[in-house]
Amino acid sequence: MNSLLFFIIGIPIIEIYLFIKIGAKIGAVTTILLIISTAFIGLIYVKYEGFNTLRSAMSQFVKNELPLFEIVSGAALVIGAFLLLLPGFLTDALGFLLVFPLTRKIIFKKVSTKYKEKSKFIDGEYKDLDDK
Repeated sequence: MNSLLFFIIGIPIIEIYLFIKIGAKIGAVTTILLIISTAFIGLIYVKYEGFNTLRSAMSQFVKNELPLFEIVSGAALVIGAFLLLLPGFLTDALGFLLVFPLTRKIIFKKVSTKYKEKSKFIDGEYKDLDDK
């Protein structure tokens, strides 16, 4: 609940703070143009990376392998595109981190090692009771 509350209240507060600080330095019109251009350029790059991910997934299918990385990568691209559409500098930075392949792989490695389950085996003996 606390992280949800942070996203609902904290992210807009940070974005407003960044709008005020950056707008004071470069001007209001330039700030608005910067936000619109990052969204536009970001979505073009998301489209490019989406086609690359689709091509990679198709090659995995041809090899008769399950494209797990490509599925997760596609989901990250959707989230990154959504963040790029939201007006703001913090959301744009997070969106670009999810869109670039290098940072996306680094994030996936960190998350996958954190949530990787270790298989546990229980050693024991059994006796079949039906053989009499």
